[in-house]
Amino acid sequence: MPGGREAQVMKQESRQNRLKNNDSKLARKKVAGLHTTNMSSVNTYGASVSIKQCRNFKIDDIAVIRAALSELGLKRFRLMSYWDEHEKIQGEYDFARLDAQIKTITKQGGEITLCLGARQPRWPESHWPAWTKSMAKAQRNRALLNFIRTVVERYKHHTCIVSYQLENEALLKNFGQNGDFDRNRLRREYALIKELDPHRPIVMTTSTSWGIPLRRPIPDIVGFSFYRITHNKGAYRKSIYQPWIFKFRTALIKYLWHRPCFIHELQAEPWGPANIWDMGKTEQAKSMDIEILKLNIAAVSASTLYPIDMWGLEWWYWCRQNGQPELWEYIKNLDK
Repeated sequence: MPGGREAQVMKQESRQNRLKNNDSKLARKKVAGLHTTNMSSVNTYGASVSIKQCRNFKIDDIAVIRAALSELGLKRFRLMSYWDEHEKIQGEYDFARLDAQIKTITKQGGEITLCLGARQPRWPESHWPAWTKSMAKAQRNRALLNFIRTVVERYKHHTCIVSYQLENEALLKNFGQNGDFDRNRLRREYALIKELDPHRPIVMTTSTSWGIPLRRPIPDIVGFSFYRITHNKGAYRKSIYQPWIFKFRTALIKYLWHRPCFIHELQAEPWGPANIWDMGKTEQAKSMDIEILKLNIAAVSASTLYPIDMWGLEWWYWCRQNGQPELWEYIKNLDK
């Protein structure tokens, strides 16, 4: 049996470990909106903001965020740390735009999930800087880990950042360009983030209709996406998946890993045969309008998974700027 002083040290270390574990569990519950008593600290709805999509629509990302905060009443945002934006030249960093986005949201009491890694939302999905493309894989992986370290160390003291999302749909091989699907690298990324910021939860995501985490890394929170009408192989296709599937997957994940789930990406913009800004209103409406959005919200609401982070904020803003405010007004009046 350990002596008196040794026993005290062991008892103190055990207590500290319990506190750390409790902090991590509470953080997961807060971010996923799964409080046992209420959801007062998390809005029901959130949205993603991409500087690349804002450029496509020729709109200002900060103006979009300000309008979402002040007019739509959104408080939850997913922001991207695109590697090819912030380290265009190896070793030279420019975080001015991301700094401004975070500052804008912080001022209004908002919350942020910050995306990390090479694979982040918006086309081409994998956002490798040009200077990495001639590198050997091992060298490129080291450079990626160094970039992730730089981002986490820069922003981990911002209390508005309530979670990280690691590698959007990390192992989804049938969508996007320049994919590099490497589970061992993914594990190293996950371990690095936990080393640098052990108490902030990590979100990882699956595809629309399938997938549960069975192999490491097992995230703190699992995100599901839901796309109801998409254009693929020359035709519009409607998803056959119903809310019970989300409930079933959630139950499995809770049983296996005791992890919460939420809707990290709800389709709220068109997915047609061309870029949105190149399609007319009639074509856009084949995969997204107010009535379709209502059906999408009803479907994911029936899954009882919250919060619901919507995908399409840049488009709603662009529509409003071009004399089509109907979607903007509908989302403004959602009960958040």
